[in-house]
Amino acid sequence: MELITGVLGGLWEMSGFAALEWQNLVMLCVAGIFLVLAIWKKFEPLLLVPIAFGMILANLPGANMMLDTTGGLLGDMSGAAAVEGAHWFDSGVLRILYVGVKSSVFPCLIFMGVGAMTDFGPLLSNPVSLILGAAAQLGIYFAFVVAILLGFEPTEAASIAIIGGADGPTAIFTASKLAAHLLAPIALAAYSYMALIPIIQPPIMKLLTTKKEREVKMTQLRKVSKLEKIIFPVVVLIVVAFILPSAAPLLGMLMLGNLFKECGVTDRLSDTAQNALMNSVTILLGVCVGATANGVDFLKTQTLFIVLLGLVAFTFSTVGGLLIGKILYIVTKGKINPLIGAAGVSAVPMAARVAQNEGRKYNPTNFLLMHAMGPNVAGVIGSAVAAGFMLIMFGNG
Repeated sequence: MELITGVLGGLWEMSGFAALEWQNLVMLCVAGIFLVLAIWKKFEPLLLVPIAFGMILANLPGANMMLDTTGGLLGDMSGAAAVEGAHWFDSGVLRILYVGVKSSVFPCLIFMGVGAMTDFGPLLSNPVSLILGAAAQLGIYFAFVVAILLGFEPTEAASIAIIGGADGPTAIFTASKLAAHLLAPIALAAYSYMALIPIIQPPIMKLLTTKKEREVKMTQLRKVSKLEKIIFPVVVLIVVAFILPSAAPLLGMLMLGNLFKECGVTDRLSDTAQNALMNSVTILLGVCVGATANGVDFLKTQTLFIVLLGLVAFTFSTVGGLLIGKILYIVTKGKINPLIGAAGVSAVPMAARVAQNEGRKYNPTNFLLMHAMGPNVAGVIGSAVAAGFMLIMFGNG
């Protein structure tokens, strides 16, 4: 009997149940909510499913999938000491993959894929989109000021504020350079708000625009020549990189992917960047981002402030785009639908689709998608520029 008791006791001590903390249960519930939103509500499942599953993996006690045996060389946020005699390959499998997040390799590859899928034609045919894309970065600077007032260091405040760009790779890139210890909550907040755009933006759109403005039907965009599309990524990269060299890694990969798409002689490379590479990196990045949310380390007061500040940043970015959209509506005498201003928050093409859906609710014949894509892709450039500015101001340039 004692033998059986001892065996059962040993099994219990070795099981995950013995090491389970309430924080792990909370994060497992959050992961469950994300899965419901992704699978049943279809809110950006390509993002939320891998993130949610990463959260589940990180909160399985004893699985040690985010264990770092190197004492921080693999990007351990907990400050754990190195395990004597252990090698880097003895670390948890997700911790090893996390190197791609910490080194910014995954964010840059994601930007290449985004570039290969992006058509800058709507932006080139309607350059006013640049103004809307710039206006939709308002939340970044507003949240930066609020974070400073709450006591965050300038590097931390800058990293948190970038969440307002609604661009996960940019947020990861900035945080890894300026505030690596906050990378986990910043990355999770950025990707969560990107996925929840269909929930967050419509109430703000309805609040700040009139029914008449939402019904505006915009005229067809002019056709952009192939030469313009080829020259654009090269010129933008050179100009922006000379002004803000820190933005070159993200912007460079974005424009490289776009050049693959537009030059007409690299179809295989464009196809790989858009599909195989993009899908592979999305899986790895999503799971690794979710895996940073270990409940014991994640559920802190500071994390709550970061999540709330991210929401403030995202909200004010949406407001900035809508307000400039309303101004342009007045200036053009009703030719621009203010809803497309909300698409300037960078999340491509989610924000543009939300603008399209909201416009169709009030005018079934309205087709705003291509018009909204202009500010949308301008927002991608704008968020990268904002990140470069923050890096030059508070980093090592």
